[in-house]
Amino acid sequence: MPNTTLNTNALTDLDATQLLVQPVIAQSVALQAFTVFNSSEAQTRLPVVLADPAANWVAEAQPITESDMETAEIVVAPAKVAGLTVVSNELAEDSSPQAQAVVGDGLVRSIAYRIDEVAFGPTLAPTVPAPSGLRGLPGFSTVEAPGQWADLDPFLEALSVAEGQGAAITSFIANPADALALARLRQGAGSNVTLLGSDPTQPTQRVISGVPLLTSRHVEVGTVWAIPKAFVYAVVRRDATVDVSEHAVFARDAVAVRGVMRVGLAYPHPAAVVRISRAAG
Repeated sequence: MPNTTLNTNALTDLDATQLLVQPVIAQSVALQAFTVFNSSEAQTRLPVVLADPAANWVAEAQPITESDMETAEIVVAPAKVAGLTVVSNELAEDSSPQAQAVVGDGLVRSIAYRIDEVAFGPTLAPTVPAPSGLRGLPGFSTVEAPGQWADLDPFLEALSVAEGQGAAITSFIANPADALALARLRQGAGSNVTLLGSDPTQPTQRVISGVPLLTSRHVEVGTVWAIPKAFVYAVVRRDATVDVSEHAVFARDAVAVRGVMRVGLAYPHPAAVVRISRAAG
């Protein structure tokens, strides 16, 4: 059944940034965990530093030796992710201030779902015009955990592995089932104190050694991704649109609302991304 709570006049003046882009970034786990770049180009070139310039101790008034910074670039071509919903004209004439949010929320949830699906889920068929996600990323680092979560040692190891790559883990992303299992771990037999920490500013957020633990249903059960935000990119095109048409659903006395975003993903330093996997069995 279509949603039925919009103002036709309001629909013609929808702000795509406020209605679509900002809420998608807020709802998508991937866009929360990755560094987001905004772009107006069909292809975005992002610089990657392969080697830093050399610094040395120099005596006062002596010349400083010149050195070059070795760089490369990643070319990201954001792909289109779109949603379409239908709203009846009967209530499209309603002037309720919540009108835009009703349609916008549905589009936001659907687009955020698809972004997280490609970021954390199985690699899609080559015919699907979507970005490549973490599972298909060549060269990521790995940490093996026991068959059942018993402590937080694998996460501490992942932090260390990333540090060895010159990166800092800024979030862990787990399937909700694994997050629940980790939340049930206690500091000792008979203790009610959990191993997971908490953020006083966000009481519902779980943390491991100060790093937030986020959840996505698209992460494979038994896998946790350790994400260094500085080395995982998402490019969001600025030309997101929300369009309205009465013609496509003229016979139904309704209006169609279409939301379109373009998003690309890039990984300039794959070895800085760590996958924690429970041992089989």
